[in-house]
Amino acid sequence: MFTRNIARTLRAGTALSALTLATSLLAVPAFAQDTAPTTDQTAPETPAADEAPEIVVTGSLFATKVTQSPVTTVTAESLDARGISTVQDGLQRLAANNGPTLTNSFSANGAFAGGASAISLRGLSTNSTLVLFDGLRAAYYPLADDATRNFVDLNTIPDDIIDRIEVLKDGASSSYGADAIAGVVNIITKRSFTGLSARAEAGVSQDGIAATQRFSVTAGIGDLDRDGFNAYVSGFYYHADSVATRDLRSPFNSDDQTSIGGPNNQVNGDNFAANYTGFGSNLYVAPGSGGRYQLLAGGCANGNLTQTTAAQQGGNALLPTSICQQDLTNRYGVVAPQVDRFGISAHVAKTIGDSAEAYLELNFQQSRSQYSGAASSIYANAPAGIDHEPFSTVGGGASFAPGSGALTLPVYVCAARVNCTAANGTLNPNNPFAASGQTATLIGAMPNLVRHDESRSRVYRAAAGIKGSFGDDWNYKVDATAMRSELRRSATGYVYIQHLLDVIADGSYNFVDPSSNSQAVQDYLAPAHSTDASSELYQVQASVNKALFQLPGGPAQLGVGGSFFYEGVDSPSANSDANGPTERYFTINAFGTKGHRTVTSGFGELSLPVLKQLELNLSGRYDHYSTGPGYFSPKVGAKFTPVDMLTVRGTWSRGFRIPSFGEANSLPTTGYVNNTPKLFSDAYLAQYGCTSTNFNTTACASYLRNGSYGQTTLASPDLKPEKSRSITLGAVFQPMRNVSFSVDYFNIKKTDAITSLSSADALRAYYSGQAIPDGFTIITDAPDPAHPGATPRVAFVQSHYVNANKQKAEGIDFGANGRFNLGGVTWTTNLDATLMLELSTTLADGTRETYVDTLGNYNLTAGTGTFRWKGSWMNSFAIGNYTVTGTANYTSGYDLSAMDQGNAYKDCGLAPSPAYTGCRVKSYFTFDLNATAKIADKFTIYANVLNLFDRLPDYDPVTYGAYLYNPVQAGDGIYGRRFTVGAKVNF
Repeated sequence: MFTRNIARTLRAGTALSALTLATSLLAVPAFAQDTAPTTDQTAPETPAADEAPEIVVTGSLFATKVTQSPVTTVTAESLDARGISTVQDGLQRLAANNGPTLTNSFSANGAFAGGASAISLRGLSTNSTLVLFDGLRAAYYPLADDATRNFVDLNTIPDDIIDRIEVLKDGASSSYGADAIAGVVNIITKRSFTGLSARAEAGVSQDGIAATQRFSVTAGIGDLDRDGFNAYVSGFYYHADSVATRDLRSPFNSDDQTSIGGPNNQVNGDNFAANYTGFGSNLYVAPGSGGRYQLLAGGCANGNLTQTTAAQQGGNALLPTSICQQDLTNRYGVVAPQVDRFGISAHVAKTIGDSAEAYLELNFQQSRSQYSGAASSIYANAPAGIDHEPFSTVGGGASFAPGSGALTLPVYVCAARVNCTAANGTLNPNNPFAASGQTATLIGAMPNLVRHDESRSRVYRAAAGIKGSFGDDWNYKVDATAMRSELRRSATGYVYIQHLLDVIADGSYNFVDPSSNSQAVQDYLAPAHSTDASSELYQVQASVNKALFQLPGGPAQLGVGGSFFYEGVDSPSANSDANGPTERYFTINAFGTKGHRTVTSGFGELSLPVLKQLELNLSGRYDHYSTGPGYFSPKVGAKFTPVDMLTVRGTWSRGFRIPSFGEANSLPTTGYVNNTPKLFSDAYLAQYGCTSTNFNTTACASYLRNGSYGQTTLASPDLKPEKSRSITLGAVFQPMRNVSFSVDYFNIKKTDAITSLSSADALRAYYSGQAIPDGFTIITDAPDPAHPGATPRVAFVQSHYVNANKQKAEGIDFGANGRFNLGGVTWTTNLDATLMLELSTTLADGTRETYVDTLGNYNLTAGTGTFRWKGSWMNSFAIGNYTVTGTANYTSGYDLSAMDQGNAYKDCGLAPSPAYTGCRVKSYFTFDLNATAKIADKFTIYANVLNLFDRLPDYDPVTYGAYLYNPVQAGDGIYGRRFTVGAKVNF
């Protein structure tokens, strides 16, 4: 079992008949769970839905069985039943979690927030889902998703002390303030624990990859209800092996796609002229006066020496005749980083008198993520802020034009590194043309330097609180928390630009035979680098509530409260250009931000059961930010129960998202986009021998077709909050005990959505020779040496964040729960699914982009798309001490297009070649099987097989968060069939 449908805490219904709804749900795999929250460690038999105890549900100040908003609950028992090892992994599988989610695998694929994980309810991105710990805010991860979106890292969840996680799938700014636009994830820790519990677990795929180990122990004393005291301590360790692309099966492990009808995209492969990118991880030189490139060394440091044909060269006079054929994806690609996590938590709770209970909780957790990537670059642009004019040492030294990607090797080298001549220096040993008095142009990547990245996150958290009652039935609750997240990013193997120019100018680095260089020289060229970042949050929150008077349906209740919190981020750039454009590294992300603010809030809630069949709920909250803005968030809810088996519910609310520190305070942030023919006017293309029809052939200058431009977005301190309007309408039908069906419609609209301006208009104006539109700055690239008189291409387009767009998310959540006793067998079946009807953006000019069933919103999702359907269906069968659980997981396919990339809706516009890729990526279905045996009173063993039928995802040539597949659609399914075994003891 994985999730608990809201039928446990929200008795509701549907206007549909049970048969009709059941049929629709069975057609779409989903998941849900019908287990009431409990502090019992032994997973007791599930009570009937109408026997659920009153609990405090996320999003309400009152203890109740029912709220007006849909809630899904993940429990430790439900994760165990499905064979899921971590809460992070479980939340990623939620049906309501869609495309812009951030998975751990993105850490190894260039994510801005490498080393972290976050979910995106309703596909509205990670910054529109609020994550709480026991109802209190948590510190942000110090890095921002895509350098703009603040979020809480799911890897900081202390898995083994979690009682349950309630996911409120509704706007909740009226209760929690900013960022709760798409919903709330409330991580609720165990109130108490008595005894000793330990677990050991190990897993690996059938191909021997993706191995994991998990160990944990929890010990507690005292019975809180009987003794008035409980204390427990819990520790855990978790390890996951790194996975390289070469470990996967074909076609996901190679640049050679011929097995699926595609091209051989190995560097210098069959279509070499169209696909070369700096000739891979070897070094090539050409005469400075112009001419064909050749290997700098006689042979290949990486790859196989191959002679290119005239057809492969495509008539390009610069391409070499002898090359090193390489499969860069197979050699350097990374699927997932190595992850090591450990932590310890302590919790003390004590009753005070007859009416109060206090607690103190302390948590520490460390997470380390690391991987080795591609060969070190000596030619790539250094992102964000670099000077894009060619720069050089003064007189006779090395030079480099960032846009052209080419270094110049001088004729002479000398210790002074400038003004080197025959009188004070020697002929350059790295320049094979020096004897003839010519400079050389150097391109490629370092054969013996590989980039390595590591993120180490440490989280410290303390929380304390007291709750109870006083006077005439007044209830109160006071909580405080302090949380700090510290992140150290370390990197080796990255070339420092000025040091590269130094060793070229003085000849101290042997480029002909890089392996002969001493470690000291290697370290000078690529010095180790680390950057420390941190974030903090301190909060105090208090509330009181009371039953006011009696209404026909029950007592009217009023709750009021207040909150004060401080939040701050200090994340300096890991690659600042403050000392000049050469005093920095190639390719290390330059994003950085720093800021802090305090927030004062007041909130209230009124529950009015006006009739036995009808209850109204009104809530609201006002938040004032020290940075200026204030916002009031109201919410109205109602539930109507015409008959015992049917309840209809609905909510209307307004919310907001405060501009993130990245949007308001960051350094410039740059993303790179490949040039396409639609960027250029016909007249501009003609300067380079290009037309729109020959753009992707060697008849068109590689300066254009192999180029890219940077979209640099600048922070805007004066941004307004994003505003939202949310509507939910739902029902749950419970025709008999332990059987329920639910359906909930959601409709969310954002206005003043924060966005970067589209570069298209500025690019079209530049390439047509027209005035650049207001709000943009164009930075041009270095000229093409082959066409020095032509207008240079664009290197960077700069613009600020603005409040300009509108966004809409609309869809339907389905759920079904059943529990049946069939002789000696207990069958539990839970389904949960989400159907996305719309996810769209309306731009400032009125243009509407819609993304469902495509790869959009491409700019938010790493090209992972918006799935129309997502869900799971779990069935569990228990016989005595034995339980077998099967879970079907389904994610729908999508069209290879994205309207935010200039495509028409579902026009196959991003497919590289529909002839072999097709226009759609197919849906993905997997089945998991888990078996548990209680072989002694205190001892349980279990085993599971994830992806039992060993299904691999469909081929996706466009998504850039992984190679040839969609990592959000596939998840761990890319590893094929995977086995886990473990044991638990409880005393």
